[in-house]
Amino acid sequence: MENRGLIFIPDISGFTQFMHEIEIEHGRQIIQELLETLVNANQIGLEISEIEGDAILFFKFGKAPELETLYKQVERMFCDFHKYLIAYDNRRFCQCKSCISAVNLTLKVVAHYGEFTTYQVKNFRKLIGKDIIVAHQLLKNDIDQHEYWLVTQNLLNGQNPDGFTEWMQWYPGSKTTENEQIPFQYTQIGALKDSIPRYEPPLLEPREKVKMLSVSREYDAAIKKMFFTAGHLELRHRWQDGLISIEELDHFLPGIGSRHRRTREDGETIMYASGFSYDPESRIVFSESDEKLTNTLYFVLEKLAENRTRLSLEYYIKNDPLKQLAFRLFKKDKMEATYKKSLANLEKLLPEITVPVDF
Repeated sequence: MENRGLIFIPDISGFTQFMHEIEIEHGRQIIQELLETLVNANQIGLEISEIEGDAILFFKFGKAPELETLYKQVERMFCDFHKYLIAYDNRRFCQCKSCISAVNLTLKVVAHYGEFTTYQVKNFRKLIGKDIIVAHQLLKNDIDQHEYWLVTQNLLNGQNPDGFTEWMQWYPGSKTTENEQIPFQYTQIGALKDSIPRYEPPLLEPREKVKMLSVSREYDAAIKKMFFTAGHLELRHRWQDGLISIEELDHFLPGIGSRHRRTREDGETIMYASGFSYDPESRIVFSESDEKLTNTLYFVLEKLAENRTRLSLEYYIKNDPLKQLAFRLFKKDKMEATYKKSLANLEKLLPEITVPVDF
């Protein structure tokens, strides 16, 4: 049985301690998504021993991998990690501190080679051995930077860790424990973010669309309260006329691209969250489009005063003269009545809503 192998630990940091329920829950979900992203980026056959808070303990028995191979693995995980954060920052709806600060999360990677063995606890393959302890001790060190790749001398085995990129510089370091000095080399990897392609938002609305209907109502409520109440899917059935239920179809936090199933009295529709802009001092806009991108509903919130907001429901369809004519003849009057009733229902719901302090 082999008892020597690679120990590889990517570790996420950057979240401060949050006090409010929404922040804690959203922080947990973001970390979960990031950990899954790191697992999916595994391309060298690493095995998972366990998830340790914001870190993953990977291992692989056998001969130490080539440093070039390890660098490619670090590069893949780091870039996928930041691609997720950039995408989330561009598509998120939530304005809590966890969601706003997520884009500032960082990733470091510790790589070590040594002796360890495994033992089974139900479905988990746990690791034990001196070098497992060493690898964990290296997560706490005196390196000032937050994003780096640390490689121990055990893993380097006399090799020089260079030649991967022109910008990469390596620095010596060591960790003092109760029993020994652990020498290592480390390099900053933040420059890898420069290689990430620019975020391109998905096209989730008809390219050419025409406004067919607009219904508005003013409310004695702050714009953030209006956004919280109108935007939360779990409240929609309480004010949107004819809506029976909404089921979220994605497990990640709501944002552009997330889907939900809308069940109305006249049938079911899959909808995408298709657009969002947020300026609580003036105007908040979010939109939803059907799966086939034939129609889009805009929710337009305009701040009129500190506790006065106008909400407009604006309905667009794909630019098609025949469909526009059919809508005007057969659907417009009914939809306009439905929207007006919905906005009236929303006014009745508002007194029951308390906006969390961290929203």
